[in-house]
Amino acid sequence: MTAITRLFDFPYHQLKRNNIPNSLVTKHDGQWVSTSTQEYIDKANTISRALLRLGVEKNDKIAIISTNNRTEWHIMDIGILQVGAQNVPIYPTISEDDYEYILNHSEAKYCFVSDDEVMRKINLKKHKVPNIIEVYSFNTLSDCKNWSELLALGKDESNQTTVEDRKKNVKSEELATIIYTSGTTGKPKGVMLSHNNIVSNVLDSANRIPFDEGKSIALSFLPICHIYERMVTYIYQYYSVSIYFGESIEKIGENVKEVRPTVMTGVPRLTEKVYEKIVAKGSELSGIKRKLFFWAITVGEKYEPYGANGWWYELQLKIARKLIFSKWKEGLGGRLDLIVNGSAAMQHRLLRIFAAAEIYIMEGYGLTETSPVISVNDLRNNGFRIGTVGHVINNVEVKIAADGEILCKGPNVMMGYYKDAQLTAEAIVDGYFHTGDIGEIDNDGFLKITDRKKEMFKTSGGKYIAPQLLENAMKQSRFIEQIMVIGEGEKMPAAFIQPNFAFIKEWAAIHKIDIGTTTAEISKNPQVIERIQQEVETINEKFGHWEKIKRFELTPDVWSIEGGHLTPTLKLKRKVVKELYKDLYQKIYA
Repeated sequence: MTAITRLFDFPYHQLKRNNIPNSLVTKHDGQWVSTSTQEYIDKANTISRALLRLGVEKNDKIAIISTNNRTEWHIMDIGILQVGAQNVPIYPTISEDDYEYILNHSEAKYCFVSDDEVMRKINLKKHKVPNIIEVYSFNTLSDCKNWSELLALGKDESNQTTVEDRKKNVKSEELATIIYTSGTTGKPKGVMLSHNNIVSNVLDSANRIPFDEGKSIALSFLPICHIYERMVTYIYQYYSVSIYFGESIEKIGENVKEVRPTVMTGVPRLTEKVYEKIVAKGSELSGIKRKLFFWAITVGEKYEPYGANGWWYELQLKIARKLIFSKWKEGLGGRLDLIVNGSAAMQHRLLRIFAAAEIYIMEGYGLTETSPVISVNDLRNNGFRIGTVGHVINNVEVKIAADGEILCKGPNVMMGYYKDAQLTAEAIVDGYFHTGDIGEIDNDGFLKITDRKKEMFKTSGGKYIAPQLLENAMKQSRFIEQIMVIGEGEKMPAAFIQPNFAFIKEWAAIHKIDIGTTTAEISKNPQVIERIQQEVETINEKFGHWEKIKRFELTPDVWSIEGGHLTPTLKLKRKVVKELYKDLYQKIYA
């Protein structure tokens, strides 16, 4: 068997081992449409031939912006990579300004979009992106060329030998993709990942996920533009897992029942939503059924792996599974055994309850810069420990710095940040990538994340939030004196806001509004709250939907050094402020 060294080797590996009829499956007009392994490769080669005829050279950049995961994305991915070009996936819901920045910064020559909403954003900025030669769409759009034109252009196989030459000349250490992540400076950072970065991560992580080769079924719905889902889809291809692409996050419940997957990736917020729906249904029960339902949850909350709770607990668990939890599993298609969870920390309580229901959520840890997996839990061989992110994967080294920061070294560590040598030098020191996370490794080798070194955090949906960017933008409003963005591990970002009391008094006087005289009265005044709401909504428009401040509470105090809100250099004491306003925090996230 030929060694896998480049990303486009994965479908060929699958073809040699199992030419499966449903390698990639997407829903079109209400029907699941399958693409076999052979057809997948044939179409990828067709795209490669078409790209050569368009004049695509080695190291050219081609952007793909897709609202949903789909077969076309993967065919394009392989077709692009085979000719030595690079795939630049872009998150569809970022602002038009970020589209403009990324397309210009990456110098993308072609852009592929999924639908009319993405095309609308492209059209707003196309005149500012001179390097784009043409835009193609996957859906049929009136104002855009369709990707099927490339399938027609590449139908003639006479230049396939040139494709083969290009493939041979792609080296494993060469750049495969640039993935843009939110930066603390306000501009996205282009993470350069080589073929070897991602291939090594796939092969070194693959043994952590138990698959029945050629028989497992995956449902893919997390954004493919993130390295997490993308890398996992390469694992699926390695194990000849049939990949069904979910229509959208909103339709996941419906898709799960149709596809009946054995494995999925997930983020905490999705699991929280599933759990909330289950509990809502349980609450509608009455009498003994209701009591049994909540008794089973109580049993689940105490779950420990590997029978650690003893025989009496295991007996109760067996009863709970038979009477209650079996219905949960059936509601998720009946075959779902494993959810590989990344992006953000999961509530330990939910990890226990779902494991009790025999739906095992294996938490892992990593970053875009590490391709992404650094460590992951594994139910086998005592490799599952709740509250940790598992053992470090093969061929990757982790050490804890003197200040507790997690440092990572291995073939998975990125090549660097595109066009930013200084930022690269700050992030990778002596071969170790500085993750910005604080952690520890216990005596059994389990890695545990204990804190954030930097102020950037993730919501429970796995989205990064850079609070200073939001805060600095919001403070441009004359109504807002101080603001602290909160929401780490929560479903949405929110904020504590200290109003500009002096300005608001002037505003109220001009508009003849009675807002009271004390800061406490002003912070509770409905008209003041409404006016600040308008300010927040206006400034929110500059940010991606996941970054927007969804809720806020006004604080009655003037934040000060004396009050403990600020350091002597007037920086926010975030932990202190959060503690001072814990009642408002509860109100926001109740």
